[in-house]
Amino acid sequence: MPTKTEKKAESRARRQRRVRAKIEGTPARPRLNVFKSVTNIYAQIIDDEAGHTLAAASTIDKDVAKQLEGKNKVEAAKIVGKLVGDRARAAGINQVVFDRGGYRYHGRVAALAEGAREAGLEF
Repeated sequence: MPTKTEKKAESRARRQRRVRAKIEGTPARPRLNVFKSVTNIYAQIIDDEAGHTLAAASTIDKDVAKQLEGKNKVEAAKIVGKLVGDRARAAGINQVVFDRGGYRYHGRVAALAEGAREAGLEF
């Protein structure tokens, strides 16, 4: 019998497959993917056709680590969203498809999306 942790991971993987069946990143409109661990959050902008990451940011980036002192996880996610949005705009990307990675659009995931929108990404 699977443990509670294994069951949660399996459920998330199932949700992620269901979402990815409908979402695909193209060169014109790449995919903004979110992954969150217990302590960190990661965002990548991916062109699925070429299989390349075009821009990325996370809470373990040296640029972000200095800004995170005294901030909670939701505030950190918003900072990461702004950073990935800025990096995407620098790479010439204005529109993306948001892939929440099987997580609920709530809390850190929503904050990251809000930060990316503030940086000028459209989705």
